[in-house]
Amino acid sequence: MITASIVAYHTSVDELTRLLDCVIRSSVEVLYLIDHSSDDSLGNLAQLSDKIVYIHSENLGYGHGHNIGLRKAFEMDSQYHVVINPDIFWTDRVIESLTVFMDEHVDCGLVMPKILYPNGELQYLCKLLPTPMNLFGRRFLPFRKLQARMDERFELHFSGYDHVMEVPSLSGCFMFLRVDVLRQVGLFDERYFMYAEDLDLCRRIGEVSKTMYYPGVSVYHAYEKGSYKNRKLLKYHINSVVKYFNKWGWIFDKKRQLANKRCLAQFKPCK
Repeated sequence: MITASIVAYHTSVDELTRLLDCVIRSSVEVLYLIDHSSDDSLGNLAQLSDKIVYIHSENLGYGHGHNIGLRKAFEMDSQYHVVINPDIFWTDRVIESLTVFMDEHVDCGLVMPKILYPNGELQYLCKLLPTPMNLFGRRFLPFRKLQARMDERFELHFSGYDHVMEVPSLSGCFMFLRVDVLRQVGLFDERYFMYAEDLDLCRRIGEVSKTMYYPGVSVYHAYEKGSYKNRKLLKYHINSVVKYFNKWGWIFDKKRQLANKRCLAQFKPCK
C-alpha cells in the first residue's frame, strides 16, 4: 500500500486541487489532507475522491501535521508513504516510477525525484549536511560571489543532477519514504515548527539506510523561499536552525563530516 500526506494552511483551492488531481490519478491509495487552517472550508475537497481523508488539526507545525498522516500509515501497514508540499504537481507517472525504484533498491529509505520550477528550471535541492556557515552565511553574508561558490559545493551543482546519487540531505517538499525505515528512526521531530524538520529526518534515515536522488521523473514545485520575504517565517527558520545545530553539533560533528565525505566520493575528481 502507498499512502501520502499533505499539510495545508489557508492554501489556495486552485493550487491544492491541482495537486489532489495528480494524487488521485496516481497509485496512492489513501491521501491524508491535514488542514491547519483556522476553518475547515478546505474539507470540501474531500469530495473529489474516496482516496482523500480530510483531517482538520490545530497548527502545531509542519512536522506535527505530517506525523498525523504517518501514524495513520503505520496503522494501515503501508509500505511507502509520500510527504508532499501543497505547491507540488506533476505530469509523469511519478509515484509509479518511484515505487519501482524503491522495490529495486531495498536498501533505500528515502528517494526524491528531480524538482523543477513551474517554468522547467532545475531546483538545486540535493545538499550536503550543512555547517552553520552553509545555513547562516548563505542567508546573511552580503558577498554574492562567495555565496555562489559556497552553494556550488553545498548544493552539488557540479554533479549535473542527471544521474542517481546518494545524497545526505534531500528536500521535504517531496519525500517518498519506506515506512519500515520510519518505524526504526521515528517520525518528524516536532520541536521544529517549520524548517529543518526535513533535514533532521533525512539525516536519521541516512544513518540506517540510503537517501537517494532519482532524476528519472520530475515534479514541479512553486518554491517561493518564504523566509526571505516574511519576518515571521524568518524567525521560524532561525529558531529551527538553532535547534538543529544544538541537537547535532555546531562545529564538532563527526557524523556530518563522514556523510559529506561519502557523498562527495561519488564524484571524480572528489570535490
